[in-house]
Amino acid sequence: MKKTLIIPKLIVTVDSNNRLLRNHAVHIEACIIVNITPVDDKLLSEYDGEIINATNLTLIPGFVQTHIHLCQTLFRGLADDLELLDWLQKKIFPFENSHTKDSLRISAQLGINDLLTGGTTTILDMGTLRHQEIIFEELIRSGLRAFAGNCMIDQNELYPEFCSSTNENILKTKEWAETFHNANNGKIKFGFAPRFVLSCSENLLIETKAMMKDFPGSLFHTHSSENKSEVETVRKLTGKENVEYFESIGILDDKTILAHCIHLNNSEIKSLKKNEVRIAHCPSSNLKLGSGIANIPRYLKEGISVSLGADGAPCNNNLSIFNEMRLAALIQKPAHGPTSMDAKTVFRLATIEGAKALHLENEIGSIEIGKKADLVLLNIEKADQPLLVDDELIYSSIVYSASKQNIEKVFIDGELLVENGKSKLYDEDKLIADGKGQLLRIINQN
Repeated sequence: MKKTLIIPKLIVTVDSNNRLLRNHAVHIEACIIVNITPVDDKLLSEYDGEIINATNLTLIPGFVQTHIHLCQTLFRGLADDLELLDWLQKKIFPFENSHTKDSLRISAQLGINDLLTGGTTTILDMGTLRHQEIIFEELIRSGLRAFAGNCMIDQNELYPEFCSSTNENILKTKEWAETFHNANNGKIKFGFAPRFVLSCSENLLIETKAMMKDFPGSLFHTHSSENKSEVETVRKLTGKENVEYFESIGILDDKTILAHCIHLNNSEIKSLKKNEVRIAHCPSSNLKLGSGIANIPRYLKEGISVSLGADGAPCNNNLSIFNEMRLAALIQKPAHGPTSMDAKTVFRLATIEGAKALHLENEIGSIEIGKKADLVLLNIEKADQPLLVDDELIYSSIVYSASKQNIEKVFIDGELLVENGKSKLYDEDKLIADGKGQLLRIINQN
């Protein structure tokens, strides 16, 4: 059994007491944190496993992102300065429709590399319409912890070619769920992913929710109330607001994760609270697409689960959780005051609250005995960081000053996947070359 001892300068536990531990070591056996103890000479002399001496680094839990589109990473920079529905119609739907297995594979690899080297160790991913097995294969190969599923579309006025029948959506989704739910020793789980109301018939939404009973531990993942034009169109089609419509067809519960939730009325907010729905907040995407700013302080005050996600690379344009944390804090302050969305609160949204949203809080999201060893070592001893960081300032340093460039090592299940900020799995030069080749084919096709 592999044994590892990590000795950092500081451990940011993110436990229920937000303990910060100095002069402590984290003991890992196989994939589990088995102990957290003070460091002394006896421990160092008697330990019979690998010792990682990281006394200049800060140890934090791996980040959790609850709304990602790996299938879109290849299209980074190709869909800028557009409103949501135009962004989908003119760029994203045509591009996704052009994916082959090869282009989808390199898109997933580019995205996973971006996420891992940025300290994200768990994601909820929404795939594309076809070839979902490719994304699962790459997730398994990478070691990333993930919920994932094909995006389901059985009606599409924006781009009719990017669509399948209701029956085909259901059959393919069930096939992929049967194959990949709980794959890779449970690290991979299925996230059923109807795209959004405008691209899903009522039957598809209801049948998808019903299918979840055959896959315990799975999640229901869709978009909601992201854009005013979208909300108005949903209202014309259904006579209801987005969340009101979801509740009327019985798909809201604690296994439902809704991305965005910017434009909600009071009744919808009460519905989310009553049904224990989770919100995936994507501030970079919401700003770049001009969609608006979700009232996250209100949702948190109501006790609604909120976590963070970078969304897709074409509406961000990167997958860094550091960008999402910083923006999640800053964009609320003009309306709610400078003390709102403090750094500690936001850091928890990116770690333990993300784990709770996915019902994984007993496995990941904090550094505690018995949890999986999904861990990140940060170097915040740099000239562009705060020079004097006491315990109370550590969250500020990470949320407001740190970036992907501060990542030194990333572990999932105790396995070192990123070292010196570089992936141990991917050759970035090859990713770039392969990506360019596939991207040129898609651009020429469109």
